[in-house]
Amino acid sequence: MNHVKPCSQTLAGQAAEGLIYLPQPMDHRRLAFPDRMAGMEITPGLGIDLVKIGDQRSRVEARIGPPYHGPGGRRAVYTTSPTLVITYAADETVELVEIRYSGEGGDTEVHYGGVQLTHRFLDDVVADLHALGHTSTPSDIGHDFHVGFSVWSMHSLWAGDLDPEADEDDERAVSETVSVAPYDYFTGG
Repeated sequence: MNHVKPCSQTLAGQAAEGLIYLPQPMDHRRLAFPDRMAGMEITPGLGIDLVKIGDQRSRVEARIGPPYHGPGGRRAVYTTSPTLVITYAADETVELVEIRYSGEGGDTEVHYGGVQLTHRFLDDVVADLHALGHTSTPSDIGHDFHVGFSVWSMHSLWAGDLDPEADEDDERAVSETVSVAPYDYFTGG
């Protein structure tokens, strides 16, 4: 049985009111607020606690509610913080979990093994992961890690968003999104 609760959220600078569908039973200790997922930790090649590769769309939506963009489509965007973008296979199972930066820093960002993956300079993220022994291959927009995730930037953020001393010509990329799937997904293998 689902419970419906009112919520308000700001998206792209616009305040919005809506409803959040909460499945029962819900562990309120893990999700103190339905629209905020504190301590977002990935499991390489599998996903996150709420959504894992191979989960059925119906089960995902029972846990986090319907998407606000792309309902029933191959890619669906969910009202969570940070934002989740799920890619579904033809059989309605999850094949890719993407977690966007929250922009709030710290515990609200995506992490793996004690490393903050989003809302940091991409080169720093990659260096920290390599120092822990993780290997990767560069892609056009980031790095694909062999353990089963990718960190990347579409340059919607710029260095000045993280470093007030950055000048307009600063080309350091900011890690904006983490994609989780088996490594073969990223290489087309």
